[in-house]
Amino acid sequence: MSHYQLPDDVLIDSIKDCSLDPAVFTHEAHLRLAWLQIQHHGIDQAIVNVCLGLKQFVLALGAEDKYNETLTVSAVRAVYHFMLKSPATDFRQFITENNRLKQNFPELMGKHYSENIFVAERAKKVYLEPDLLPFD
Repeated sequence: MSHYQLPDDVLIDSIKDCSLDPAVFTHEAHLRLAWLQIQHHGIDQAIVNVCLGLKQFVLALGAEDKYNETLTVSAVRAVYHFMLKSPATDFRQFITENNRLKQNFPELMGKHYSENIFVAERAKKVYLEPDLLPFD
């Protein structure tokens, strides 16, 4: 099953109530969640909603060690950065236009951070501001 088979509200709700099959929650599904939250609530509330939703989701799965605060916030900020420049009105169009978010995400994060935020223990616990290039 693909996350695209889920309507937007079902994807959001199934993260919230921790009922989503983890196999469906791919990197692209993470990006879609960020895109939807930004569309509905704006960037600041989207960051809060995505972080809270993912923390609850990984806790319900017993996979708290998978959560990374810096990576989560940075992904939402990166999606927002590309949304500001995109005429896309739906996520499929958006991700097609901005495929770097999907295909080259680690490289993209490397433009903003000198530290490897994917494995840094500090980055998992608290949001680290980019030290190379801000998202805004």
